[in-house]
Amino acid sequence: MENKEKILIVEDEFIVANNLKLILKKDGYDIIGIASSATQARALLADKKPDWVLLDIMLKGNETGIDLARELTQQKIPFLFISANTNQSTLEAVKKTQPYGFMVKPFRQKDLLVMLDIARYRYAVENEAKKLIPQTKEKTVTIAGIIGNSILLNEVLAKINIVAPTETSVLITGESGTGKERIAHTIHENSLRKHKPIVIVNCAAIPLSLLESELFGHEKGAFTGANSQRIGKFEQADGGTLFLDEIGELPLDAQVKLLRVLQEKEIDRIGGSKATKVDVRIIAATNRTLEQEVAEGRFRLDLYYRLNIFPLQVPALRERKDDIPQLAHHFLKKFNAAAKRDINAFSAEVLQQLQSYNWPGNIRELEHLIERSVLMTAGNEINQINIPVSTTSHSSTASNLAAMQSLEDVERNHIVKILQACGGKVSGPDGAAKILNLAPTTLYSKMKKLGIQQEYY
Repeated sequence: MENKEKILIVEDEFIVANNLKLILKKDGYDIIGIASSATQARALLADKKPDWVLLDIMLKGNETGIDLARELTQQKIPFLFISANTNQSTLEAVKKTQPYGFMVKPFRQKDLLVMLDIARYRYAVENEAKKLIPQTKEKTVTIAGIIGNSILLNEVLAKINIVAPTETSVLITGESGTGKERIAHTIHENSLRKHKPIVIVNCAAIPLSLLESELFGHEKGAFTGANSQRIGKFEQADGGTLFLDEIGELPLDAQVKLLRVLQEKEIDRIGGSKATKVDVRIIAATNRTLEQEVAEGRFRLDLYYRLNIFPLQVPALRERKDDIPQLAHHFLKKFNAAAKRDINAFSAEVLQQLQSYNWPGNIRELEHLIERSVLMTAGNEINQINIPVSTTSHSSTASNLAAMQSLEDVERNHIVKILQACGGKVSGPDGAAKILNLAPTTLYSKMKKLGIQQEYY
């Protein structure tokens, strides 16, 4: 049996922890211990020095798995979360700790082992990538077609240099307008498949009724209106790259069929009598949080594993404002030539305005603004720019949206306030359960699900 890594399990439910131990030992992993609290985990970490940690969010004591994860990140010990707690605020806190996976309880044995295999692969690849990722502004990575030299962008470019020459699937995440499609083209152009096509599919733009035909093709006469054979996107991309944009919008039925193609490397045309082999590399992109989509049942966990082998998070423009002058001059040159104008500069005041704005529409919004400004400028310098009037109101709106809460957050905050008013007492005549008209056991269950720790009240 293959000699695999040492694993520490941090889980406060004995049955779950023991089940994890049995599954992992059977697959060849060395389980060095089980901890039910952060305090126990620290002792085992210091004594046993595990290679990996499987981590629940809700633990015994006042500290959560997220608290422990921050320490693991600092100690450079890779870890994965296994939890039933999937509310939005928890997932956001989890993501900041940079885990190598997130498994939603309950799970199948196969899911756990696949997740671990992918996590181990990601960890190995990222260790290689870190050797190239620049740590200072003086060290820059350049790839044709991508503008900027900020630290965050350089980290993305260094990872592209690692993954582009491989056959690995890539999942590009980031807000709308951050340039995810440009990143996909860059990966393809720097791959061994660059002499074959990159075929783009916008998963959000294809009606469900046409999706299967669009992806896999159909034979003549396969259905009413099929007057000729159609070659689908997978066959069009044979030998090259298939870019599945907005993959988070793909319906569940289509996800099942896509997963089969990725596993079997063959497609069935509608109305066809035999399978057709295809050789494609998959790059997918989304502005959704796929972990949340998985937790809420809108995205298949097994497909998520297949796509998320090498994730690339593209930073928002507001996170890389150092790149704005360079991007602005790039777009100025582009649209100046297209409009046959003689504009060659921005005033200092305009550049300051550009860097002060938060760019909710990211690079796409900047590009459109420069295009409009070129058309409206009479001289050879842009000294006035129409930054959206909603700069302030947008910030206010963004703040209001950020302040808005999910139903789970509202419920959590309400329970915490009642607990605070009751001095932390849950049961009894003057306890929180009585005021909330809940059985104490029900309230305890809700508290566990919502991540309410004693420290909160």
